Amino acid sequence: MNEIFFEEYAFKSVLKSNPSFLSQYKYTKETNAPPLCSVVLDTGYSFSHVVPYLKGKKIPEAVKRVNVGGKVLTNHLKEVISYRQLMVMDETYVINQVKEDVCYVSSQFMEDMDIAKKKGKENTIARDYVLPDYTHIKRGYVRPPEETTGKAKDGEQIIRMNNERFAIPELLFHPSDVGVQEMGVAEALVYAISTLPEEMQPHMYKNIVLTGGNCLLPGFSDRFYADVRSMAPEDFDIKVKTPNNPITYAWEGGCMLANTEDYKKMAVTREQYEEHGHTICSEKFDI
Repeated sequence: MNEIFFEEYAFKSVLKSNPSFLSQYKYTKETNAPPLCSVVLDTGYSFSHVVPYLKGKKIPEAVKRVNVGGKVLTNHLKEVISYRQLMVMDETYVINQVKEDVCYVSSQFMEDMDIAKKKGKENTIARDYVLPDYTHIKRGYVRPPEETTGKAKDGEQIIRMNNERFAIPELLFHPSDVGVQEMGVAEALVYAISTLPEEMQPHMYKNIVLTGGNCLLPGFSDRFYADVRSMAPEDFDIKVKTPNNPITYAWEGGCMLANTEDYKKMAVTREQYEEHGHTICSEKFDI
């Protein structure tokens, strides 16, 4: 890869880094009193990572990976809908849109489950999702609550979303519910911090950064905070930073880094590469 950048494309300099590093870099630079410690939860489509940082350097032995991400949620939602209503196993793109449009993270799972069992207007959770036909309806959409009847209109094809709305995102916090033997994202973060020296732990809990597409699910940050608070030591303060756009937060950090002197210190120039070869890339890139 380095050879392609420098020899084929003739880049003047290259810096390779992880999204979590760029997220913590942006967070550190935007904080009034830059913290020494921070921990990033990056929960994306394929998996989730918990990455602690000390003075801008990753702590490799405390990094925790959870093999649960948006793909697991989408695939499970496909199976549930196919079993209960309509065969959609080949409609990954559409069902991913359904998940993003309708699903939310519940802070009171059992209470919401009781509401989902009710009939008629007492059930405030059920929604009708109108599927696209790519002729008249280019993109699926959710009917407003007052129009949620469970019946299709004018040849529409609908999916009735009830307890699936909150039961699917619950897998991020309890993957074992569907037989995935992994920690939930909140538990993984608490476990990762517990492996660090005791004097570092309270500082980590004060600087938690959430990034990745799953953070856009309504209620995610509130539920995450509640779960971490319930598992963390009582005398530790907990602060969770959720960016306005968790998907582009790392990219914004990269833009910020590229325009500072820090970039020149971290990057490898073509002259350095020609003199030292791949060795200097391995030394300078913390990936």
